[in-house]
Order: sequence, then structure tokens, then C-alpha cells
Amino acid sequence: MDSIDLRLIDLLRDNARSSYAELARKVGLSAPAVHERVGKLEAAGTIRGYRAEVDHEALGLGVTALIGIIEDSGADTDDVLAAVRAMPEVESCYFMAGVESYQLTVRVGTIAELEQLIVRINRTPGVASTRTAIALSTKWENRPQPGIG
Repeated sequence: MDSIDLRLIDLLRDNARSSYAELARKVGLSAPAVHERVGKLEAAGTIRGYRAEVDHEALGLGVTALIGIIEDSGADTDDVLAAVRAMPEVESCYFMAGVESYQLTVRVGTIAELEQLIVRINRTPGVASTRTAIALSTKWENRPQPGIG
């Protein structure tokens, strides 16, 4: 991966709908060369996908919470992960160092829905306890890393 690939990634993170011609102008290559490079980045798994950035409140998902899961000492990690993965409210799951095994980002419509989700997570075999923080507002998220390109 060279500086042009890094610049392409930076540009696509800023606007994944950019055309190959537009990207080509910005990095000083031809559109076919950019198309080939982006294809190689996708094939290598460096670019894993393209997503729409949405207004969660407009979708009725105005409550964002971070839920830490502490596993039972005898928990089957694969079973816990499978149960969490099956919960559509869970947007992301991180394996953590420290007391909590996992950190989840969840989105729901109401505090009552959050309460129901927390109860479901706590009833999952292998989950000893949870700790929840509710986001009051989102200042930013999914921000591209500075200085990649």
C-alpha cells in the first residue's frame, strides 16, 4: 500500500460515492487506474464495504447506549457472541481488555426498549453482569482518521 492507496482510502471515507473520475483527478491517475487500485483494496479486505451515514433519530433510533458485558468465568465465548450478534439493536461489539469482556454500542427508540434489551442481555447464558452508559448526544462518530492520505 502506497501513499496513493492511502489517499484513495481517505477520499472514499470522506465520500464513498465519489466517482472514479473524481478520485482520479484528486490523486493524479487515470480513472481506470483508480478503479483497479480500489478493486485491489476491496479484494484485499482493506476496504470492507460502503455504507450510508444515516440520522438515527429520523429512523426512530434516538437512544444510543454503550453496554459493557462481564462474562461468567465458565462462559462459552462463542455462545455469548452468537447471542449478541442475533440482537438487531447491537450496532457494534468490541472485545475488551480489563474487567468487561465486550463493549457494545446499541441503538433503540426508547429508554423502555433499552431496558428490555439490557434484561435480554443479562439473561443470556454466560453473561454475569452488564454496565450501561447512555449517550446524551452524538458530537461525532465514524470520523476518518486524520492524515491517512
